Amino acid sequence: MPLVPDSPYHAPFYLFNGHLQTIVPSLWRSVPDVHYQRERVETEDGDFLDLDWSRQPAGRPTDTLGIVSHGLEGDAGRPYVRGMVRALNHAGLDALAWNYRSCSGEMNRLLRSYHLGDTDDLDFVIRYALGTTRYRHVFLTGFSAGGNVTLKYLGENPARVPKQVQRAAVFSVPTDLKSSSHHIARLENRIYLNRFMKTLREKMRQKAALLPGQVDLTNLDELQDFPQFDDRFTAPMHGFKSADEYYEHASSGRYLSGIRIPTLLVNAQNDPFLPPSCFPREVAAQSPYLFLETPADGGHVGFGEGAPDGPYYSERRAVEFLTAETPS
Repeated sequence: MPLVPDSPYHAPFYLFNGHLQTIVPSLWRSVPDVHYQRERVETEDGDFLDLDWSRQPAGRPTDTLGIVSHGLEGDAGRPYVRGMVRALNHAGLDALAWNYRSCSGEMNRLLRSYHLGDTDDLDFVIRYALGTTRYRHVFLTGFSAGGNVTLKYLGENPARVPKQVQRAAVFSVPTDLKSSSHHIARLENRIYLNRFMKTLREKMRQKAALLPGQVDLTNLDELQDFPQFDDRFTAPMHGFKSADEYYEHASSGRYLSGIRIPTLLVNAQNDPFLPPSCFPREVAAQSPYLFLETPADGGHVGFGEGAPDGPYYSERRAVEFLTAETPS
């Protein structure tokens, strides 16, 4: 019964609610001591992915890789990604932070983007990394949308997951996308929603400029929430009939019972993005592989400890879980 009964995490005194625990790390955290080497790889469908590597020094080779998947409208440069990369490096691992299609600073080529159920690109990245023949062990980490993709990947078809993928740790995951899409539209969360909608609209404009005549931008600015945007763009661009069909297919919650490697899910109880349906206690109670930790504090992709620029609980907890002889 991998329900973690008592989380040791408590937010610092100055981050006294879930909104501060969400906003301060996003706006004021800096992680300068991570240096990426970018590699562009061509995908089988004629597109590309940009991978940001942070490897151990030449004199300290490792056979273990940590792959980090970022959140919605994020990228490998976000502080929470860089913080996790730094923690993995300090633990002696190579790290690979990959950027989803359209998220690396350059619009992708095709009439598609990324979505929260797209596990094929994650599988491609894993197999590409294994193709270097450097790694015998792979750990997966993910935040928010990246956590959803990671959980879905592990659970939807366990036989597809390479044997080298041995553990995973994910944080602040909307395992129920339909409920989450309505939850973030509440009045107290509009500041977050508006920020996401602004970047999503801008990407549609860039896509329309790249592919003239293939993207209809009529009434784009009238789309005010995720269901409206996903029904108009995300679903049809990726083969779904509607936003509801997309949410049903892409939500990791329906795949959790299929996970077959030790996997840690940490969702804060005061996360402003997550409704109650994103705390899969019953599944975790019955699964020998899914470890669910639900600290009272943390916000969304927060989990700060002390000063904003220092190490975060999510990073300590991930490294602890991924590298322990016996996960807990």
